[in-house]
Amino acid sequence: MTPVTLCHTDRGEGETLLLVHGWGGHARTWDPIADALQPGHRVIAADLRGHGKSPVTLDGYRPADLAGDLVALLDRLGAGPVVAVGHSMGAQVVTAMAVEHPEHVSALVVVDPAYGADAAEERLFAKRLAALRADGARAAVRQLGTLPAAVRDQLLATPGHVLAACYEGMYLGPDAFGARPATRRYLARRTRPVLCVRSLSEPAAWESSIPAPSGSQMVTWDGTGHFLHLERPQAFVGLLGRWLSTLRPHARIRA
Repeated sequence: MTPVTLCHTDRGEGETLLLVHGWGGHARTWDPIADALQPGHRVIAADLRGHGKSPVTLDGYRPADLAGDLVALLDRLGAGPVVAVGHSMGAQVVTAMAVEHPEHVSALVVVDPAYGADAAEERLFAKRLAALRADGARAAVRQLGTLPAAVRDQLLATPGHVLAACYEGMYLGPDAFGARPATRRYLARRTRPVLCVRSLSEPAAWESSIPAPSGSQMVTWDGTGHFLHLERPQAFVGLLGRWLSTLRPHARIRA
């Protein structure tokens, strides 16, 4: 795999939080949340390989590969262990980071994670990947539907082969854990407490059936969309702070 140096921001001091964007996104989508988290905390946000201003390569787009890039970044910055926060595909990436590199993660926050696809969605995997390979970002926009304008613009700016390779890595690669049977096996390997925030009750109930480490919590925000943390940034920061305070009473984020 081609090594890369990720474009990132690193601001503040204190307990370190790592913010990881989703498929076709970039680190700047986290800005409203990062600004609220920064007082008393070190906040690192990175553009994943092939996204934003980070280098575009031909390979290295499995969740485990992207997690490895983040571990290398943390090592260069002398940061860690971190509270790893990921949205959508980023939730797969930070989950892989917590499973494969647990020494770098103290706690895990997954926001509408892109794992746990049910059987109906699983039947669409091959067709969606073929469309991504044929039509790149335009196919991705069609698959995701209505998006915030800034998110849509960044998705369209992401190279098509990156989107296709990331999708394959999440759902169709030999070690993919996007579909429910593989998700169940992979999540069982987590050893760090997990806060999961979902927009829909059915996948939340399904994931709640998987044993989770002590201190874990599942939260459902009914009436929100896939980018629920951007719809309710202050509520998200407050939830994160309250949850972290139950793990470490001294670690409080001011909402």
